[in-house]
Amino acid sequence: MKKVALRIAEKLKSAFLDLVPIVVVVSFFQIVVLQQPFPNLGSIVVGMLLVVAGLMFFVEGLEIGLFPIGENLSYALTQKGSITWLLIFAFTLGFSTTVAEPALIAIAKEAARISVESNIILPADELPYAFGLRMSVAVSVGLSIVVGVVRIIKGWPIYYLIIGGYIVVMVMTIFAPPEIIGIAYDAGGVTTSTITVPLVTALGVGLATVIKGRSPLTDGFGLIAFASLMPMIFVMGYGMIIF
Repeated sequence: MKKVALRIAEKLKSAFLDLVPIVVVVSFFQIVVLQQPFPNLGSIVVGMLLVVAGLMFFVEGLEIGLFPIGENLSYALTQKGSITWLLIFAFTLGFSTTVAEPALIAIAKEAARISVESNIILPADELPYAFGLRMSVAVSVGLSIVVGVVRIIKGWPIYYLIIGGYIVVMVMTIFAPPEIIGIAYDAGGVTTSTITVPLVTALGVGLATVIKGRSPLTDGFGLIAFASLMPMIFVMGYGMIIF
């Protein structure tokens, strides 16, 4: 019990130290710049304590559950020797984790609401628009993980794919409707959040670990870059079709 208590205390301390810079910045501007007391100080303190505890449990859950399962699945599929099943797993992993991203759900709903208020789409199209936006991003992330897995297997340099992808993004930005460009760029960021990043990173590292001639450090990382890049292309394409 003593060891467990010490471990929990250490984890809580680490989570608290991670939040210290945010607390310092907010406190500085509230007290020094605005020169105002914190409203509902008690609620803020309780909220901060809950954030520290939640962050501790989240990080611990990643280390215990998500990272090992991602690495084990990539290892097992590689040992099975079926590239097809590996690529299917990569796509479904990227698709399912992105669909479940709270940040993507929120931005899709907000984009649909603003589009209705701006008379860009009809009120009856609000839900289909938000759903279509989510599906576009989810499919793009699934395909981006497939591309990243193929890159690891083939040993392609990552910078060729990244540079080529951003050239496509810049060209599409010229032709895409202005109403979708900002949403597309934001979609590239919201996909790489709490659910997607741990599993996708574990997949890449695990795959690079078990494939002969690949380095987990140089080849295992980089899947998240594709997961940020492809949604911008797909959402701008979605906007070209919708608008």
